[in-house]
Amino acid sequence: MTETQRTEAHGDSGAEMARLVASRVLDVPDFPKPGVVFKDLMPLFADGGAFREVIDGIVAYHGRDSFDAVAGIEARGFVVAAGIAYATGVGVVPIRKAGKLPRPAYAASYELEYGEATLEVHQDAFTAGHRVLVVDDVLATGGTAAATLDLVERAGGTVAGFSVLLELGFLGGRDRLAPRPVHALLTV
Repeated sequence: MTETQRTEAHGDSGAEMARLVASRVLDVPDFPKPGVVFKDLMPLFADGGAFREVIDGIVAYHGRDSFDAVAGIEARGFVVAAGIAYATGVGVVPIRKAGKLPRPAYAASYELEYGEATLEVHQDAFTAGHRVLVVDDVLATGGTAAATLDLVERAGGTVAGFSVLLELGFLGGRDRLAPRPVHALLTV
């Protein structure tokens, strides 16, 4: 049993969904560096039934007709975004690390505990007013999410919602994104 499972599972889509996610998270100590406990969501992605429930849960929370596109944050956010886009019949837009996009792109940099990172989105990714659901696997300090929400708006989109599978609540990412609403299937 992982540390995630030992605590009472809770999230914005209810205890049952939170327990499902918690049951598929593996804690990997000392990755990527000593003292860090990495929350590995690959077992969730590998379980077809659980993955379908998670995708359906995010779609149900936001409403099938509340967004025109899904933006996924590199890299595991791509997996979630693709599932939601397929389930709802909308397009998917990747938010990439710097230097990965072939056409003119907007860039947003943000602070990491060990430096700085930059994300990009194609300048023509959205038409004006396009309602965009932004998704990622984990919300930690909120730097990546804040940069992404900024990029969506700079590219002409309107943020329709933000969802993650797992929120590390003790790191304050939700507070950093306020007043924007955050939807997390599991918060630890």
